[in-house]
Amino acid sequence: MEPDWIEHRRAEDGERVGWIKPVNEGFVAIDLLGRGRTGVVDWLSAEETLDELGLTYLTHRYEVRLDTGDWLRVRIAEVSPAEIRVKKDDWGDMTAPQLYYTVPFPVNEERLRPLSA
Repeated sequence: MEPDWIEHRRAEDGERVGWIKPVNEGFVAIDLLGRGRTGVVDWLSAEETLDELGLTYLTHRYEVRLDTGDWLRVRIAEVSPAEIRVKKDDWGDMTAPQLYYTVPFPVNEERLRPLSA
C-alpha cells in the first residue's frame, strides 16, 4: 500500500472495500488486492466503483503460481495491506489438509490470477 492511498469503507457497515489513490487531478479506485479498478476518475466515481465492487471478488476462485511454475486452484483466505493468504481449494472437504500460501501485496497476476473458466 502506498502512503498516499486513502482508505475507503462502506457507509452501511464500515467494512474496508479498498483505497482511493490520488493521481494528478483525479483518483483511481484500488481494490483489496491492490489492483487498480478504474482509470483516473473523479472522487465520487472512485467511491461508487469500490462500493459496487464490494467484497464479492474475494469469494471467487483463483490460481496461484507455485515455486515449481505450476498453477494451483485456490481461494482467498485473508487480505491485508501486507500480504494476501490463499488456501488450496479443497471443495469443502473437511478431511483435506489445509494448505496455505502467501502472496505479496499488491497482487501480481503472474503470481495470483482469477481462475479462467
